[in-house]
Amino acid sequence: MKVAIVGASGAVGQEFFKVLEERNFPMDELVLFGSRRSAGKQYTFKEKQLTVQLLQHNDDFKGVDIAFVSAGGDTSKEFADTITKYGAVMIDNSSAFRMDKDVPLVVPEVNPQDALSRPRGIIANPNCTTILMVVALKAIEELSHIRKVHVATYQAASGAGAAAMDELYIQHRQLLAGDVPVVEKFAYQLAFNLIPQIDVFTDNGYTKEEMKMFNETQKIMHSDIKVSSTCVRVPALRAHSESIWVETERPITEEEARAAFDKAEGIVLQDNPQENEYPMPLFVSGKDSVYVGRIRKDLADEHGLAFWVVGDQIKKGAALNAVQIAEWLIKNGDIKV
Repeated sequence: MKVAIVGASGAVGQEFFKVLEERNFPMDELVLFGSRRSAGKQYTFKEKQLTVQLLQHNDDFKGVDIAFVSAGGDTSKEFADTITKYGAVMIDNSSAFRMDKDVPLVVPEVNPQDALSRPRGIIANPNCTTILMVVALKAIEELSHIRKVHVATYQAASGAGAAAMDELYIQHRQLLAGDVPVVEKFAYQLAFNLIPQIDVFTDNGYTKEEMKMFNETQKIMHSDIKVSSTCVRVPALRAHSESIWVETERPITEEEARAAFDKAEGIVLQDNPQENEYPMPLFVSGKDSVYVGRIRKDLADEHGLAFWVVGDQIKKGAALNAVQIAEWLIKNGDIKV
């Protein structure tokens, strides 16, 4: 088993190292690829020194079984044929192929079977906010079909990359020192602030991030479910939070929902309001699961239910989900170890 990481020096690329080692992923060789800026950098994986190779249009992917790609949409589009040329399964973390009909969009807890049909050799990893949400929605969908979702997201700096996380640290230090903060990675200062815009606005007034949640959720869940979202950047570091309201075909009780979440794959139920116990990004950072709490009936809709979701954006929202896809393919004999 030969595995490649494309975009090894980025925040998600670095997370792949941790996830692959934590889960003792079954492989014999790991190779790294990156841009001209990253080529030549060295990283340690399982006590071995690995050097980042320059990503080029050549035969470097010959013999590679799985390629985890997190180098941006333009790079994914340019190099997809090179990466898959000799049969490698490309699990892509960018938005480049997510809505392509011939590329499956997969969250293993929700639609793993979709990964088996990949005519182009590509599997797309969904947007991080969508991944966290659909893991939770799956538990409710099994009780009653979900007609509508309203969601407000509270998205950490990590969603904009490692440099954005660094900028948040720097801004806090500068502001506490009485200095003018540097603002480069976001449209406005993020420290001590909220920014109600992630990605660019589309013609309907929603941002691309918000439209991803609408379109990707329907594709993953094979559903006519409608999602209306407001995506907000907040000064958390690496875990996203989501306040979700669902409307189901039949009313779902709090007890039913709590039991469904408690037994669902990939979810940790943390819902004890009497003791002030609920998920928070500070404590969910670095965790594998999607955490669910604040479960209650929607006072504005008798068919409605409200709950709160938190998950690590870099881990479950990116690297871990991709590795879990590969693990599922191996477990089901689609990729031979």
